Amino acid sequence: VQLVESGGGLVQPGGSLRLSCAASGFTFSSYPMSWYRQAPGKEREWVAEIGRSIGLTNYAASVKGRFTIARDNAKNTVYLQMNILKPEDTGVYYCRPRGGAPSTYWGQGTQVTVSS
Repeated sequence: VQLVESGGGLVQPGGSLRLSCAASGFTFSSYPMSWYRQAPGKEREWVAEIGRSIGLTNYAASVKGRFTIARDNAKNTVYLQMNILKPEDTGVYYCRPRGGAPSTYWGQGTQVTVSS
């Protein structure tokens, strides 16, 4: 299993970023996919999840209405569109499949820094 996150960077408050996670080594379309984040000195927290097929999504209260999760099963990729970013969104963002053996893997993450 490989999970490769990308798209992070430095952005000003109110800005946007689009994260991508390219997955391999398992049947991507068979698993719900989630995004997590970890801020400095804090526990890793769940951010959003998308079901196996397009349409079923769920979000943490802190990002609902600002973030959108999507997936492309043909490309084995899950995305996180992040709008109206706040300094408290700063952290390392990770993707992970939910359930079964693939859920034991983590990628290297991508750093998001929201600062003026």
